[in-house]
Amino acid sequence: MVVAPLLQATRTVPIVFVVVPDPVGAGFVDSLARPGGNATGFVQFEYGLSGKWLELLKELAPRVTRAAVLRDAAIPAGTGQFGAIQSVAPSVGVEVSPVNVRDAGEIERAVAAFARADNGGLIVTGSALAQLHRNLIIALAARHKLPAVYFERFFVTVGGLISYGPDLVDQYRRAAGYVDRILRGEKSADLPVQAPTKYETVVNLKTAKALGLEVPATLLARADEVIE
Repeated sequence: MVVAPLLQATRTVPIVFVVVPDPVGAGFVDSLARPGGNATGFVQFEYGLSGKWLELLKELAPRVTRAAVLRDAAIPAGTGQFGAIQSVAPSVGVEVSPVNVRDAGEIERAVAAFARADNGGLIVTGSALAQLHRNLIIALAARHKLPAVYFERFFVTVGGLISYGPDLVDQYRRAAGYVDRILRGEKSADLPVQAPTKYETVVNLKTAKALGLEVPATLLARADEVIE
C-alpha cells in the first residue's frame, strides 16, 4: 500500500488517499472524524457492506448453504469483513468459513477441499492479496462450479460472476475536491475520512450460464452493469 511509505517520508505534506480499507487500523489517521495528522481521504468501504455479499450470493444461488470467505487475516479489514459476513449468516441460512489468501497454493488447496461438499459458494473480500490472485480465484470458482461474489467490478469484467462495491471512479473525483480544499487553506487533519456514497452491482451473464444459474429479474433490474 502506497500510503504507508508516503507517511514514512513526510508528516507535513498533506496526503489525500483513496480506496483504503481501514486507515485507522493501519495507523494512517487517529480517527475517521478527526484524522489528526497530514493524511485524510476515502475508505474503500464500510465493514457492514460485507454482509451484502452473502445476501447477494444467496439471492443469486438459493441452493447455497455453505460459503467460503476468502480474506487476508493479516490485515484488520480481513477480520472486520469476515465478522460482518458472520453476523448475517444465520439470517440467510448459510454456514461461513474463512479461507486465507496468503499464497496461491494455500488458496488452491483450501478451495478444492471446500468444493468436495455440495451447495457451496465463495465470497472474495477486499484485499491486495485477493487482487494479486484474482485470476487464480476466478479460475478456481469456474473449475469447481462455485458461484462467487466479489468486492470489485474488475473481477466480473474478467470472468467473475457478480460484484458489489463502491464506485472507485467516484472516490477519485471526490478526492480531487479534498485536494482543492487543502490548496485553498484547509488542513487535512480537520477533513474527515469519508465512506463511499455510490455503489455498483455488476453481473456476468455468461458466467452465470456456465454455472447453470438463472439471474433473478429483480437482480438484473437493479444491476448497474450486465456483461453478456
